[in-house]
Amino acid sequence: MILALEVANRRPLTWENGVDKTTVAPSQEGTCSVRSSHSPDAITVSFDDDHAVADAGLILAATLAEGLMLGELVDEHVDLGSAPGAANVGDKAMTLVHSALAGGEWIDDADRLRAGSTGQVLGHRVAAPSTLGTFLRSFTWGSVRQLDHVAGQALARAWQAGAGPGPWPLTIDIDSTHCETYGLAKQGATGVDRHGERGYHPLLASGHCCICAKGVADG
Repeated sequence: MILALEVANRRPLTWENGVDKTTVAPSQEGTCSVRSSHSPDAITVSFDDDHAVADAGLILAATLAEGLMLGELVDEHVDLGSAPGAANVGDKAMTLVHSALAGGEWIDDADRLRAGSTGQVLGHRVAAPSTLGTFLRSFTWGSVRQLDHVAGQALARAWQAGAGPGPWPLTIDIDSTHCETYGLAKQGATGVDRHGERGYHPLLASGHCCICAKGVADG
């Protein structure tokens, strides 16, 4: 029985290797009583390996951001003045971008980027959630306009790098959105819209390139 168990331990657990017929007699030596819990609230998941990388797929977005020098663009064009969150705006902005790409919906969700060695593949220092909160509260309406300029510069760089449609037709679809805000201290969002809510109305533009359009036209 012991030999069969030792052999099975060296092979995958399958029905063919006789694991289903192997039994282990209970032993009182070197054992202790452990209380079992079936409540998920009692389970804690944590990283204990410094080499582990959470959301490793972010390396693709990080490579693109580095190629466009997106963090440097933020550092160059976003000035928060003497606000508490004015330092290292590029690192903080890129932390929020990567957190959003990883599915983060709240500021605290950015903390997952600090697990293991994840920060080493992102190309920037990962800011703590508390730091990000101070950073975002430092923004004014003018700061948002500075970010608009950063977005335009990044798009221009991506276009020059070959992300444009080339010789093919490009259709741009522009839609209005509504982002509800709370409180009366939000610059640019103090008015009440037709829905009876306060908020921002950013325009979102998406591009669609049809490579087959020229071939259809020529055919």
